[in-house]
Amino acid sequence: MPDSMILKLIMGELTGRGWLIESVPRASGLNTDSTYARSTSWREHDSQEELYEVNEDPASSFILDGFPRNSSQASKLDELVPINLVVHLKTPTEIILDRIRNRWVHAPSGRVYNTTFNPPKTPGKDDVTGEELTRREDDCPDTWRKRLQQFDESSMPLLEHYDKLGVLWRVEGNSSDEISPKLFDEFEKRFGSA
Repeated sequence: MPDSMILKLIMGELTGRGWLIESVPRASGLNTDSTYARSTSWREHDSQEELYEVNEDPASSFILDGFPRNSSQASKLDELVPINLVVHLKTPTEIILDRIRNRWVHAPSGRVYNTTFNPPKTPGKDDVTGEELTRREDDCPDTWRKRLQQFDESSMPLLEHYDKLGVLWRVEGNSSDEISPKLFDEFEKRFGSA
């Protein structure tokens, strides 16, 4: 999907929920690409036209997962909406590969099992229907090892982008039990009431 379409969907959702407020009516037919350089309401004011104001209500917070994927997308997103925290979750490759090796799914429902920490009650069978569990076609450790290497290489410029902005925070751990408490503590430090 083109970046402009993804950004248009994000902005539509944020404005539709009232989390960003359009401050200057746009001409009909204006596409997201042409708004990049004109949306500056959370930056130092310059001579450019401001399109959005940020709703400061804490309930207007949001999380983006999986976007942006590169520094070009991040730069375009920065021009549209303020990003105040980017979390880089780091889990060792072997832990990830072990989860993939032990992952089984009930394809019709999407239920996921892991023989290490969330096994089905009956091995190889879905807990609800009793139907056979299968593996995803792409759950091959070699495939995932290559994907993880490509992700590490392609994400470096993205992480550097957010590090320069001072919003990057890294957290390491082997499981959500390790990572979640660290994440919640960081949220409380940054956004909790004083």
